[in-house]
Amino acid sequence: MPSWLEVLDRRARLRAKAGLSRRLRPRDATEDLLDLAGNDYLGLSRHPEVTAAAAEALTGYGLGATGSRLVRGSTEPHHALEATLAQWLGAGRALVFSSGYLANLGAVRALVQPRTLLVSDAHNHASLIDGCRLSGAETVVTPHLDVAAVEAALAGAPGRPAVVVTESVFSVDGDLAPLAELHAVARRHGALLLVDDAHALGVLGPDGAGAVAAAGLGGASDVVVTATLSKALGGAGGVVAGPAELARHLIDTGRTFIYDTALPPAVAAGVLAATRLARTGAGLRAELAERAAAVTRRLGAAGLEVSTPTAGVVSVTAPGPETAVAWAADCRDRGVAVGCFRPPSTPDSRSRLRLTINVGLDRRDFDRALDVIVECAP
Repeated sequence: MPSWLEVLDRRARLRAKAGLSRRLRPRDATEDLLDLAGNDYLGLSRHPEVTAAAAEALTGYGLGATGSRLVRGSTEPHHALEATLAQWLGAGRALVFSSGYLANLGAVRALVQPRTLLVSDAHNHASLIDGCRLSGAETVVTPHLDVAAVEAALAGAPGRPAVVVTESVFSVDGDLAPLAELHAVARRHGALLLVDDAHALGVLGPDGAGAVAAAGLGGASDVVVTATLSKALGGAGGVVAGPAELARHLIDTGRTFIYDTALPPAVAAGVLAATRLARTGAGLRAELAERAAAVTRRLGAAGLEVSTPTAGVVSVTAPGPETAVAWAADCRDRGVAVGCFRPPSTPDSRSRLRLTINVGLDRRDFDRALDVIVECAP
């Protein structure tokens, strides 16, 4: 019988043969690549007001939170950030976690009762999928964006508590869920709607409050919103926003909240500054939308298969995983960083380059990056 290390080695060789190996690459602080791979949509991660707020909190509180939120880690920046997020999203209360992944795991688990049915979109993020699996609840996976399939799943479980689980802007192709229709279906069947608004917060909706707010659902008692604080807000962490009773339940019972060291106070302070900038960033959002449209025009005119963006995510289909890796590497060699998404990171087994719009880039550099992507295309 092979040893466990031999088993791991064999699996690694199989992944390499299929073009699915991954590699960590250190990034220097002075790297000059044009960034169309990260999620800093509004260019706030290096904004002087954001870094100054983080630096002040770093001096005051030190490097880390030193404990969980309940033991030692719940600082004034955490509470100020939660109050601001709740007001922005129109929620009764917001609760900050150390990552968006943990926020999703905690939110899904918190909404599960005995006999709960979870109805999950087939293209949902891994954190939502894992939340459904770890909750132990029965989960029905419905075809992507298929409202009729969601209704059928709910109709097939009359009298049972249910939660419809979806992203708003999906993280691979950047398409938008029909949130108003999903909410109407969920409400007809007495179900809750859980929306991961990670890629829409700061980008869509009134004052950048996200896709849930854009759909007119902000503050609805049967809607729960989660998001990361690492995309348009340029920081780290996650949030669950909804009725105050949900936050109370998570504080009392949420394992990914209770047993996890808190988000560093300096990060919370920086994200708080970023929320203020994002809420008044209508010009940044307009520029982001124009650049997303420019990507579709430029790459589509070159004969590439490009998604139609609803926010800041654009995907470009690659012939296969090895081709995608080579394409991304060629772009990098010419000074442009792009995302390279291959199975199992893609929900449909197709490989892609994923481009994320960054309005922090000079427009001439942004246009040059698009030229490089076209010139390096297989």
